[in-house]
Amino acid sequence: MNSTGAQASPIVQEEWEKPEMRSALAAREVSTVYRLLRRTGVSQRQIAAMTGQSQSEVSEILKGRQVMAYDVLARIADGLGVPRGYMGLAYDEVTAVRVVGTREASGTEEDESVKRRKFLAHAAAVAVGAHVLGDADSGSWVSNPVLTPAPGRIGMTDVRQVEAATRALRSLDYQYGGGFCRDAVVAQLSWGQQMLGASGPDHVKKRLHVALADLHNLAGWTSFDIGLVDSARNHFGRALELAKAGDSDQLVANILYRMGRVYLHKEAPDDALKMFQLGQIAAQESGSELAVAVICANQAWAYAMMGHEEQTMKLIGRTRDEWARANMAEAEDWVRFFNETDVYAMIGTVHTVLAHNGFPKHTQYAIPALTRAIESYGEEMARSKAFNLSALATNHLLDGDIDHGVKIGNGAVDLAEHLKSNRVKDRLKPLKDEADKRRNNTSARELSDNIGRLYAS
Repeated sequence: MNSTGAQASPIVQEEWEKPEMRSALAAREVSTVYRLLRRTGVSQRQIAAMTGQSQSEVSEILKGRQVMAYDVLARIADGLGVPRGYMGLAYDEVTAVRVVGTREASGTEEDESVKRRKFLAHAAAVAVGAHVLGDADSGSWVSNPVLTPAPGRIGMTDVRQVEAATRALRSLDYQYGGGFCRDAVVAQLSWGQQMLGASGPDHVKKRLHVALADLHNLAGWTSFDIGLVDSARNHFGRALELAKAGDSDQLVANILYRMGRVYLHKEAPDDALKMFQLGQIAAQESGSELAVAVICANQAWAYAMMGHEEQTMKLIGRTRDEWARANMAEAEDWVRFFNETDVYAMIGTVHTVLAHNGFPKHTQYAIPALTRAIESYGEEMARSKAFNLSALATNHLLDGDIDHGVKIGNGAVDLAEHLKSNRVKDRLKPLKDEADKRRNNTSARELSDNIGRLYAS
């Protein structure tokens, strides 16, 4: 009988075609998949051998533990012989290579530093005006297109469809996290990029470049949100090229700010500053005060991480000034997020970083700014609210108000549990650090344990 998966697999191909199995695969309900396999006589030991998991891991999944990590899902699919498309694992080329390999070369500090230098060189070439679109040596930025046909000739309606899809997907990212919508973003890219080869008026083609640049920008951001740094870097690199081809300095600035945020998250403020400095060049070239304000706020964050209090405060002041002069009504989609609420959130975040890094007086500035931001967030900004609740709780612990800090901190954990975002979990680390310092307090100890359980899930 024909079988799939590992050699001598006990699973026949027809098993994956059954409606109940297809439904479980589409929803990535691995526990259900395993239970259905058990019904057909496949043992836990056999599942473990095919997927590379331990029997205890298989047992936990059978009991209901969720599997969300992309590399684990891909390893399970490949091990069992599940067609990847059945689980929505139709990745872009770069991510596919990363997932299949599972042992990413970027595991060493030296390799990662090389990648950062290469990206910086690429970003600098684009930001200062080099025309690199399609150059062979610009990097493996292009996602792998699928076979869905694209129009042979495009008009403005086609471009507006890409823009509308990007807006909708970005909203999902804000509310539910990158893990909820990244596959859809990549799928939209695979289709949209085919339009680059279509004929059409020059002004339409230029706007298409910008629209696809922003879609790559979103693909990079959602990749970053679930921990796929290499994929994020490649999408941001391609986004830079397309934005430059579309003559959008504002978007170039936005892409560089987002890549800088990746490095901030990885606690590499020096590399982040290099991205922000290039972004500032593009922002100033664009004439957009709002774009300049975004860069200034993030530069302040980097300097706060480095413990440079004076430079941080100068940049916070400039952020306020540039934002006050900005014309929000004319802001592009990719920078319109930086409204008054986000300004307060960034100010609160930067003061929190300073407070956590040895300048405790900054809690008095962080707490009111973060509180104001949190009060303004609706359900559509759940991830941002989780970030700010975590930072606010950290400040209250630093201030000695343990009970209030724990209450807010548990609210952040509750919200994080419903988001498909590794970044939210990572941003809880300073809060856990402060809670751990106070483990003699029962409430603080319970908060730390709650965060630990979230990490384990």
